[in-house]
Amino acid sequence: MLKRSVSILLALMVLGNIYAQEFRCAVSINYQKLMTTTQGYESSDKKVFDNMKQALEDFINSRQWTNLEMEQNERLDCSLSIILNERSSATDFKGQVSIQLRRPVYNSNYTTGLFNYIESGNLSFSYNDSQPLDYDPNTFFGDLSSVVSYYLYIMLGVYFDSYGPSGGEPFFEMANTICQTAAQQRQEAGQGWNSKGNTKMRYWFVENHTNSAYASLHNAYYLYHRMGLDMMTKDQPQARRNIIAALEALQQVHKAKPNLLSVQQFVDVKITELVSIFTPAPADEQKQVYDIIKEISPINTSKLKDFATK
Repeated sequence: MLKRSVSILLALMVLGNIYAQEFRCAVSINYQKLMTTTQGYESSDKKVFDNMKQALEDFINSRQWTNLEMEQNERLDCSLSIILNERSSATDFKGQVSIQLRRPVYNSNYTTGLFNYIESGNLSFSYNDSQPLDYDPNTFFGDLSSVVSYYLYIMLGVYFDSYGPSGGEPFFEMANTICQTAAQQRQEAGQGWNSKGNTKMRYWFVENHTNSAYASLHNAYYLYHRMGLDMMTKDQPQARRNIIAALEALQQVHKAKPNLLSVQQFVDVKITELVSIFTPAPADEQKQVYDIIKEISPINTSKLKDFATK
């Protein structure tokens, strides 16, 4: 059934832009480090980076990525930043990518962070402003378009997981296809597309979201957002209980595989929000939250120190 869904999605993408695009993404290119090092930067290069920014915005915001019909106000609100650290030639760069995705909360003016991730050390790409960026999940056009399209589908996956049980599954599968296609071309370690190297690679992040052993991860997004935050204006006690249930789902994933990248990313994004939600909550709920975070993400327990004595 899943393969059929992905096939339908691919077919509709090929048909063209029949629906409104899915993303409202702000792109930035940070080249300050190139200006302060011996990278051969010249003032005329600013046009190259301006063109890179425009090319990425067009690539993300003007392309049809799914078969979904989305209104303008339903587009995914996100930002993507490319931080350039090295330049070995006029067209070859190294750096890192930073991605933020936000989600509106039902019946409020509040937006919650859904995905906030900095991938450092793995981004290596070529960019020629005379060649447009292109994309096909089964064709490798280069690291820049593959990395960006990979993270777009990760964001779609997380976003739709937050609205329905396993709602993001087809999009995580698409990200996995992009990862596998790129890995066949970029077989050396350190490029982020394969299992070689550390566990903060692109390979491992999408593996976390497609491995059936970690299925509770998808439920955590749904319980936290749709059954938790979206219910805050209707029934706060029940909403908090559902958020605790989301943390318990993360706890299940942690027991299956400690220190999973996806679990840490979830907690890192939500820890400040959790403090705000549970500061007025009963002491027993505060203690539950503290105990779960202490187990799955000890580095974040200092932010819950006021809950520790409950």
